[in-house]
Amino acid sequence: MKKLTEIIKARLSQGSRAVFIVTICILTLSFSEKAMAQQRNQMVRLAKIQVDPLQLEKYNAALKEQMTTAVGVEPGVLTYYAVADKNNPSHITILEIYADTAAYKAHIETAHFKKYKETVKNMVTSLELVDVNLVGSAKKPGM
Repeated sequence: MKKLTEIIKARLSQGSRAVFIVTICILTLSFSEKAMAQQRNQMVRLAKIQVDPLQLEKYNAALKEQMTTAVGVEPGVLTYYAVADKNNPSHITILEIYADTAAYKAHIETAHFKKYKETVKNMVTSLELVDVNLVGSAKKPGM
């Protein structure tokens, strides 16, 4: 980065440098606004699922297959996190983030999602879907 700064200083006059810096700032802000607008359009949902404890291993395998496939092949499926209650592993909560409502609607029509629903229909004893708004997020780079 230091080398780039030196090159820019050497190549640009004082006035040109100011224009360049303002241009970079405007581009940075426009990308930030675009990211914020995309985040506002996202559909975020919690799926609270209770699974028959005797079928938990089969359920988890079907869930992992569905999640991996969806994130891998559907551009509108952005994130899945599935967690199990430590005291009751058959109580599973899934955080799902889609690019928008249209991406979610497309997702539930896919063959892999329909296969998942068919596979787990006799394993799930309770399902609650809760639409939520993402208040904030933080993660380490590269994660």
